[in-house]
Amino acid sequence: MTDEMLLDAAQAALRGLADPAKAAPMAAYMKHRFAFLGVQTPLRRQATHRLIRSFAGDPLAAAGLLWRLDEREFQYLACDLLAHHTARLDAEALDGVLELAVRKSWWDTVDSLAHVVGDLVRRERRLVARIDQLIEAPDFWLRRIALLHQIGWKGDTDTMRLFDYCLRQAGEREFFIRKAIGWALRDLAWHDAQAVRDFLASAGTRLSPLSRREAARNLDRSR
Repeated sequence: MTDEMLLDAAQAALRGLADPAKAAPMAAYMKHRFAFLGVQTPLRRQATHRLIRSFAGDPLAAAGLLWRLDEREFQYLACDLLAHHTARLDAEALDGVLELAVRKSWWDTVDSLAHVVGDLVRRERRLVARIDQLIEAPDFWLRRIALLHQIGWKGDTDTMRLFDYCLRQAGEREFFIRKAIGWALRDLAWHDAQAVRDFLASAGTRLSPLSRREAARNLDRSR
């Protein structure tokens, strides 16, 4: 199946399930930034599961084609495609994934792509230097990816690097950065609660109340 064939099959699968009654609230939830077909996640994944699994082409190229379509479900499908085929992406694919992240950017696709970036970096450790650059990127969505890319790494988390990223962005007023700091620390707390407690104590008021509140959510449960 070529990239274009996947594009055609994806449109046939999802446009046939379009539900305008669901599209309106889905668009409203995303602040009317994007058009929607009205195909909710479980149905979308059910309809495209075999298509994703059987795809043997270039997942990044196919994701780029899906990204051009207007309806948001196609960007979600692109993220699902990349997540399923991350093992087939090499280190050079990182820039292509980041290019998607800065197009039609919002938390839904950016957070999905952060996991793809994390899988790449975990496998290709030479990419860590590139992520070190992202934490100072002008586009705050790229900085969010740098903060979130280690989520789910558990014992493989580079704790000191995460703490450094958090402190370097601690003065940022952007909501999505403050939230990302908290989420990244909260995820680490499942594995190393004491390290997060110590970091919060040392960082003090340099972290925003939002970041501190989000970071502390798991700490009581982990005692």
